[in-house]
Amino acid sequence: MLRALAADEHVTRAAEAAGVPQPTVSRWLAAVGARLGAPVVRRDGRRVRLTRAGRLLAEAADRAAAVLEAGWRAAAEEVDPERGQVALGFLHLLGRSLVPELVRGFRERHPHVRFRLVQDSRQAVLDHLAAGVVDLALVAPPPEDPEFASAVLWSQEVLLVVPADHRLARRAGVRVAELAEEEFVGLEHGYGLRQITDDLCRAAGFTPRLAFEGQETETVRGLVAAGLGVALLPPAEHPTGLVEVPLTPPARRQIGLVWQADQPLPPAVRAFRDHALGS
Repeated sequence: MLRALAADEHVTRAAEAAGVPQPTVSRWLAAVGARLGAPVVRRDGRRVRLTRAGRLLAEAADRAAAVLEAGWRAAAEEVDPERGQVALGFLHLLGRSLVPELVRGFRERHPHVRFRLVQDSRQAVLDHLAAGVVDLALVAPPPEDPEFASAVLWSQEVLLVVPADHRLARRAGVRVAELAEEEFVGLEHGYGLRQITDDLCRAAGFTPRLAFEGQETETVRGLVAAGLGVALLPPAEHPTGLVEVPLTPPARRQIGLVWQADQPLPPAVRAFRDHALGS
């Protein structure tokens, strides 16, 4: 109402613009002035002009209207499957090819959907998902927590990675139990590959001795190439200075797409989930 008065300086026209009777406008102005402790309008002949306090309120109303309009547009985009946003959390290792390929295929059919990408450790990504920071998560292995729903998208073989001059480098296959005396290079706790390494070694009857822990598989590979230990990792596209030896029996890790089990997904997020599950 104050915005209309600022524009027209006429109570009748302001009332018509707001679609309310003129007496209602007059009572509202009086109530606002009473609450403020000072009038918000003053008479100037046939016109009604805003006082300084009234102008400040009108300017605040302009800003609030702009924020509300922006919020309305954002909310409309959020529920539009063609213009919403997908917040996707995933492991660092998946950012090389798997995530770009998924996003590229989806954007070919939904070019206006925006993405916010969050890379972190497995546990951190799942924490982000539980807190609503991301809508979907790509992790390995998928969680068994009933708080989440998930579907397996891919599986990767887990290999023993050793320096080229290592005693096991020429083997066609290696049992995990044969690694009990080796020093390992691995990712920190909270990363899926660390959990897989711990689980495989525990199943073979020993706890791995971690000489070095890191946050990036490339760092792990570099330390292995330097002769500082062995690692259990998925295959690299172009391994350099390293030998990848299959495990006997073969070991694989599952990569799953995860979402909150009890939360409805926005249309754009649901469309991306369905695209990923169908890829």
